[in-house]
Amino acid sequence: MFVVFLLGIVFLVCSKITNTCYKCRKYHLGLCYDTMKTCTLKDQQSCAVENLYFLTRKGRSMYYYSKLSCITNCEDINFLSFEKRTELICCKHSNYCNLPEGV
Repeated sequence: MFVVFLLGIVFLVCSKITNTCYKCRKYHLGLCYDTMKTCTLKDQQSCAVENLYFLTRKGRSMYYYSKLSCITNCEDINFLSFEKRTELICCKHSNYCNLPEGV
């Protein structure tokens, strides 16, 4: 019995651990306005949340919505144009880590 227990632990440690992420084209205030799906991370992929903001005349960012996905070679970055700002946040430390917080 103890041997079976040890084999189970070895299998869990040695098996490749894959993370799962949320996938939604339009996510706002805790709701997906599309179909909420999941994606499983492959090699060199991360969970990603892309927060979209529009810019006011005074230059302030107003949150609009988010996109949730899995992205290859993801890097945290901010894009700024005259009318909008896009913030890309990547993670792979846990399952479903790409839910936006504080927006």
